[in-house]
Amino acid sequence: MPTFDAPDGTLLAYRTRGDGAPLICIPGGPADSAYLGDLGGLAAHRRLVLLDLRGTGRSAVPEDPSSYRCDRLVEDVEALREHLGLPRIDLLAHSGAANLAAQYAARYPRRVGALALIAPGARAVGIDITGETRRALALRRKDEPWFPAAFAALEEISRGTGSDWDAVAPFFCGRWDAAAREHHAASRPANPQAVARFAAEGAFDPAATRTALAGLEAPVLLLAGEFDLNSPPKTVAEFAGLFPDAALVVQPGAGHYPWRDDPDAFTATAAAFLAR
Repeated sequence: MPTFDAPDGTLLAYRTRGDGAPLICIPGGPADSAYLGDLGGLAAHRRLVLLDLRGTGRSAVPEDPSSYRCDRLVEDVEALREHLGLPRIDLLAHSGAANLAAQYAARYPRRVGALALIAPGARAVGIDITGETRRALALRRKDEPWFPAAFAALEEISRGTGSDWDAVAPFFCGRWDAAAREHHAASRPANPQAVARFAAEGAFDPAATRTALAGLEAPVLLLAGEFDLNSPPKTVAEFAGLFPDAALVVQPGAGHYPWRDDPDAFTATAAAFLAR
């Protein structure tokens, strides 16, 4: 697995899949990038450069734990761009990594060729998801066999009396079968400190990020899963409204991992956008 040095000397690793023009891919979590796989076949169209963020996968644990903070991770992405010798990068980010990608685009707008935010988190731009939004979306799955137990757990979390996020995992998938359960387990973050410090105080400046993104010239794709409780389509649509050149796509029947729920649909959308 190839490696490079972050600005503070932390050794970071990445893996590549496919051929063609590089597409830097950042996993959510922060978790090992292995759960992204080949992004539903997108590796047939682009060379995926899958970054393991510091302290995850095969990247080293940093000496300074405060460097896990989202805004500081921006410089790791910039170091990868420099390592690859690219004047500009096409950047794809999933879930919470969209907060990192948004801050990278805000700090280095001229380094971004295209930006794809998949099932994006939106804390970096100050968009909150209400319990009612999640509840209304969850009720659309009421005919699923797993619904009663998952919905009861969701209600407890919404009331602040529960914290069993594993019990609500079916809401994050377009279908809850053996493959989805296996993938969910594999995509769990393994470094709790990296998770806890990612959104530490000072990690986000929503007003400044919004202002910067309003002038971003690069095209942006925001793709939401129809049933994604983590990144509801309503929230993703609000996020899309912050960019001057944004395409919003809601993938039918998909959850938080749209490249798994319908690989062909996901790949067709992403490949067409990146080919613009």
